[in-house]
Amino acid sequence: MILANHFNAGGISSYILNLGQGLAARAHKVYVASGGGGWLPRLKRYNLEHIYLPLRTKSIMSPKLFFACVALCRILKEKKIDIIHSQTRISSVLALWVSRRTSIPFVYTAHGFLNPRWTRRIFPCWGKLVIAISQPVREHLLRNFGLSEERIRLVHNGIDIKRNQKPVTSNQNEIKKRYGLKDGPLVGIIARLSEVKGHKYLLIAMKKVIAEIPQAQLLIVGEGSLKKDLQGLAEQLEIIQSIYFIPAVSDTVEPLSIMDVFVMPSLEEGLGLSIMEAMFAGVPVAATAAGGITTLVKDNQTGILVKPADAHNLALAIIELLKNKEKARRLSSTARDLIVREFSLEKMAEETEKVYRECLK
Repeated sequence: MILANHFNAGGISSYILNLGQGLAARAHKVYVASGGGGWLPRLKRYNLEHIYLPLRTKSIMSPKLFFACVALCRILKEKKIDIIHSQTRISSVLALWVSRRTSIPFVYTAHGFLNPRWTRRIFPCWGKLVIAISQPVREHLLRNFGLSEERIRLVHNGIDIKRNQKPVTSNQNEIKKRYGLKDGPLVGIIARLSEVKGHKYLLIAMKKVIAEIPQAQLLIVGEGSLKKDLQGLAEQLEIIQSIYFIPAVSDTVEPLSIMDVFVMPSLEEGLGLSIMEAMFAGVPVAATAAGGITTLVKDNQTGILVKPADAHNLALAIIELLKNKEKARRLSSTARDLIVREFSLEKMAEETEKVYRECLK
C-alpha cells in the first residue's frame, strides 16, 4: 500500500507510478491510497488500484487523519496488505498510527531536504526503514535528524527506459506551433513553479542568452503560485515575448522532444526526476550543483554544472550548449548511457523490494 496526500502532477506522483509499475512487473499487488487528483487515469493505465482516503491536508492534527486511520485499518485487512510505504509527512503520520494498530510495518521515502521543525523531531514518524533517494538526502537525514545509518537505505529513483521516447507526433514544428512557439533554439524546464526550483535565476540568465542568441526561447512547463511573479519578472527584464508558460503535462516526452537544452536551476533538489527524463531523452542538461543533482550531472561529462543562484554562469552554460553542438551531443550521449545503466525503473523496484523484505523479516 503506497500512501500519498494526493495524486496530481508532480515528482512524488511520478515516483509512485514508476515504483508501482516496477513492483507490479515483479508480481506484487500494488495499491495506491491518496486524496485523489488529476493523475488517477495514469494509475489505471498500469493496472494499479487506487483507494480514496481524506488525506488532502497540511496539518498532522487534522481530524481527516482520524477518519483515514479507521478506514485504512479496515482496508489493509481486507486487501491482506504486507507493507505500507508512505511518501509524505502527512501520510507518514497516518502510517505510524495504522502500523501500531495492525502491526504491519511501514517504510518512508525521503524525497528531498526536510525542514527540521520541532514537531518532526518529537514526532518523527520515520518508519521501520527510511529510503533516501540520493546520497545528499541520506547525509541530510543523518546530520539534521540524527537517524542511524542502519535505518537508512539509499535507493535512487528510476525511470522506464523501455518506454518509447519518440514524441506523439514526429513533426516537431507541429508541437511548437501548438505551444505557440516561434522558430529558433528552445531552452526548457519542467518543474513546479516554486522558489526552490530557481526559475528566477533562469529568467535572469535568459536575458543574457537572448542578447547573444536573439532567436532563443524559453519553455516553462509546470504549475504553481509563482507564475504571476515569474511573468512579471520576464516583463521587467523585457524578454516576455520569448518566454512561454504551459501547464504541467502528464507525459514529458512531447515537450522534451522539442528542447535543445534542458535547464534545472534548483536551489535544493533531492535528485531530479525531470533531469533524468531529459537525459534519457537525449537533451543536453545545464543545472545547478544542488543536492542530488550532482548524482546525475557530472560537470562536463553528463552536463554542465554551475553554482546555485548564479545566473551569469548559468547563461554561459546554456549559450555553450546551444552553440557547441558537438559538445552538446557528447554530453547528452554520456548522460543517456548513465541513466540506462544506473537509473532504470527495474533497478529501483528491485532495490525497493529488498527494503520491504528487510522489514518483513
